Amino acid sequence: MNPVLADVLQVSALVAALALVHRPLGDYMAAVFSSRRHLRVERWIYRAVGAHPDTQMRWPAYLRAVLAFSAVSVLFLYLLLRTQEHLPLSLGFAAIAPDQAFNTAASFVSNTNWQSYAGETDMGHAAQTAGLAVQNFVSAAVGISVSLVLVRGFTRSRTGELGNFWADLVRAVVRLLIPVSVIAAVLLVAAGAIQNFAGVHEITTVTGQTQSISPGAVASQEAIKNLGTNGGGYFNANSAHPFENPNGFSNLLTVFLLLVIPFSLPRTFGTMAGDVRQGYAIVAAMAGLWLAGVVLVTWIEYAHPGTASQLAGGAMEGKEQRFGEGASSLFAVSTTMTSTGSVNSFHDSYSGLSGGVLLLGMMLGEIAPGGVGSGLYGMLVMAVIAVFLAGLMVGRTPEYLGKKIGAREIKLAACCILITPALVLTGTAVAMATGHGESSMTNTGAHGFSEVLYAYTSASNNNGSAFAGFGADTDFHNTALGLCMLLGRFLPMVFVLALAGSLAGQQPVPATAGTLRTGKPMFTGLLIGAIVIIAGLTFFPALALGPLAEGLAA
Repeated sequence: MNPVLADVLQVSALVAALALVHRPLGDYMAAVFSSRRHLRVERWIYRAVGAHPDTQMRWPAYLRAVLAFSAVSVLFLYLLLRTQEHLPLSLGFAAIAPDQAFNTAASFVSNTNWQSYAGETDMGHAAQTAGLAVQNFVSAAVGISVSLVLVRGFTRSRTGELGNFWADLVRAVVRLLIPVSVIAAVLLVAAGAIQNFAGVHEITTVTGQTQSISPGAVASQEAIKNLGTNGGGYFNANSAHPFENPNGFSNLLTVFLLLVIPFSLPRTFGTMAGDVRQGYAIVAAMAGLWLAGVVLVTWIEYAHPGTASQLAGGAMEGKEQRFGEGASSLFAVSTTMTSTGSVNSFHDSYSGLSGGVLLLGMMLGEIAPGGVGSGLYGMLVMAVIAVFLAGLMVGRTPEYLGKKIGAREIKLAACCILITPALVLTGTAVAMATGHGESSMTNTGAHGFSEVLYAYTSASNNNGSAFAGFGADTDFHNTALGLCMLLGRFLPMVFVLALAGSLAGQQPVPATAGTLRTGKPMFTGLLIGAIVIIAGLTFFPALALGPLAEGLAA
């Protein structure tokens, strides 16, 4: 079959599968998080942690619960990694160094899953399952919980009650993430992914050398790492490793998993808001940006200049032969437009312009469709900005879902969207100015700068993927990137929760002839335009120094 036709059919099958589950999964999540009934296992968990799930929280209390839970998670994971050598099933691996343990703990708790280590040579079964896999579940659940608070902010009026963090967290894990992950893990095992707790295997390679291979509970880790838009690979090669991603079916299933919840949450939003058209407008903006990225990167990789690329039918450096340009480009765009660090090809080997598109996908704020939960609340914040801009154009007070967007709301939204650019640009500038960025580059010039820019963009946006040529395992980068991950994750949540509290305290205003119809295609276009312009104005100078300069020089 013609490879281009195969790629078109693959994307079409993915879109059809996502469209098929959009409504039932979105409505199911709305029902789960609106229910007043607690399952027996959930009540056991509440008793164990001393939580009162029926107690409604105001946004400051909800924020304190999020931060306290996440702080304890960082400390627990750090201590587990530092004591790995004393744990059962450690496979004889030593404790993780302090700076790398901090970086890894910050990474997995913040849903970033950036890895400056090789999983098969550094992490035993206990660290992978009791530490990293657990955080894959709960960090994703935290993102979903925060997005629900903002949705309630739009749907509730004259109240400060925005739900209960512990109820949202537990329901997200018990009723959503675990059941879907079990199904996905079974499918991955059927496709050929491994799942065991065996010891290290010594094998003889085709050249007669000896190599150590560490197996593990790979399929279950793969399921939640992608479903929760986490991304930490069991092996250093991540989803390019055949034990994690054996074939074309598992590859397409993986991409489906990392997109399915972010693309379904807008339906949850529309259902809870009582107007599904609002959800359709949001998901249309997400889908438009995602599809544009897929088409651009795929086209650039097929048309990559150079004799070797033309003979191979496209740019195959850093890509798996079993996936080719199309499946690799689809995976790369999907993982950078969500907060997922999974990779089935090395982004460092993509052409300059393709690398620029992947960078831009993260720089947009990872809202197309974004991470689990974080994509929805990021897109809703951008919707508030878009409504405000429309209000300026027509000279009236902007409204969104019957809530006025006044000075307080726009300040909170502006602070939320400015945090990540500040972290990205400041982190990159400090790394380059102090020489730590240049010393970690594998390449020089524009591409080397892109490696540093990508690292701090990935960390600050809680993505976790990397330009593989960047040497991140240093004291400076482990510490600096860890701080960017934590600040990039939790500072926006402060403003999102405060925005939810401000909106929930308002009395809804009735729609009039001058009210912007936010459930219409025109608003979707306005939203996409606002996103592209804001990201373009913020990051264009940095992109011009890196991927654009490299691409234009090719």
